[in-house]
Amino acid sequence: MSLALISRSPDLQRLQSEGYEIEIRSNHLLVHSVPYVNSKRQVARGILVSHLTLAGEATTAPENHIAYFIGEHPCQVDGVPIPQIRLDQNPLPPLAAGIPVKHAFSNKPANGYPNFYEKMARYVEVISAPAQALDRDATALTFKVIESVHEDSVFHYRDSAASKAGIGLISGRLAMSKIAIIGLGGTGGFVLDSVAKTWVKEIHLFDGDRFLQHNAFRAPGAASLEDLQTQPMKTDYFATMYSKMRKGIHSHPVYVTAENNQSLAGFEFVFLCIDKASAKEPIIQFLIAHKIPFVDVGMDVASVPEEDSLIGTLRVTAVTPEKNDHVSSRISLTDAPEGAEYAQNIQIADLNALNALLAVVKWKKLCGFYQDVIREHHMTYAINVNQLLSDDKK
Repeated sequence: MSLALISRSPDLQRLQSEGYEIEIRSNHLLVHSVPYVNSKRQVARGILVSHLTLAGEATTAPENHIAYFIGEHPCQVDGVPIPQIRLDQNPLPPLAAGIPVKHAFSNKPANGYPNFYEKMARYVEVISAPAQALDRDATALTFKVIESVHEDSVFHYRDSAASKAGIGLISGRLAMSKIAIIGLGGTGGFVLDSVAKTWVKEIHLFDGDRFLQHNAFRAPGAASLEDLQTQPMKTDYFATMYSKMRKGIHSHPVYVTAENNQSLAGFEFVFLCIDKASAKEPIIQFLIAHKIPFVDVGMDVASVPEEDSLIGTLRVTAVTPEKNDHVSSRISLTDAPEGAEYAQNIQIADLNALNALLAVVKWKKLCGFYQDVIREHHMTYAINVNQLLSDDKK
């Protein structure tokens, strides 16, 4: 993939053809063996780094003028840091695994950099000039070919969002091998929409229903009339949709029951997004017994006839091997009575989406992606009073 990016990007091709040691790693451009003067007035070599801005598998104009450096801060001949590029941003977190940058640089031309050749060549010129004053043979043009690190990405194109934000290393905490989403009726679809954009290697979808017309109005995306006419299984419909973006999505068009819940063995995490309460019990028992952490979601919507409006509560309950004594008091295993509002499938897309996002945020907290100070295992959101409550804190 790195070779393809270079071959389709004239600016990267020019850097390579002129002799710069370039490498593509975790959506960053690295220029190796850049000579510079350190604080001891010695000629050393470092690595210049820039986030890549892409359009598919080709570069576009750099989004900003910031560059990073692995090594000591480049200095003038007298050992004083070069003032033209100095940008105090310490401490700097690693941009991605294997890119332990030490310094950030700022050198902004009036109209920005038109491409990555102009950006990197200019920074190399500024950084290397003092080194060449001490040693005229000091050059970044080594013509050495760097073998790019093989990245077995789950995506069909590069995750430029994580690298752009400088959170590639943190995003790696979500790279679980295998998770499951049980139930794709509404909330589960929005869970998939978020989880599909993380580095989870395999996402398994379980649901025995077909994707019908009413589902289109409470699910992510925009189903076409042709989609609805074929009445696909929900898991097949969503697997096809998100497989356009990434690999590793597996469709299981079946309900999970006591007879087949053994199929959940080996999963690292499960999102339980089914509205039939009685169907949850064998799944929950299996997950707890096998120490598989999970999040169960729920939504209770009712009408206020005198106001002709809806009220409701969203629920997210996290269960882990270390904390599961709250399950019986927080997760209902009894179906709603006939005629209840939610049993009539009154679901709203925005509520499904919010419920899903709260569940995904909790999962990310459990993974260490987000800081989790309270460590709650049960939360509810009341719509009419706009109140979010946290309970069952570990």
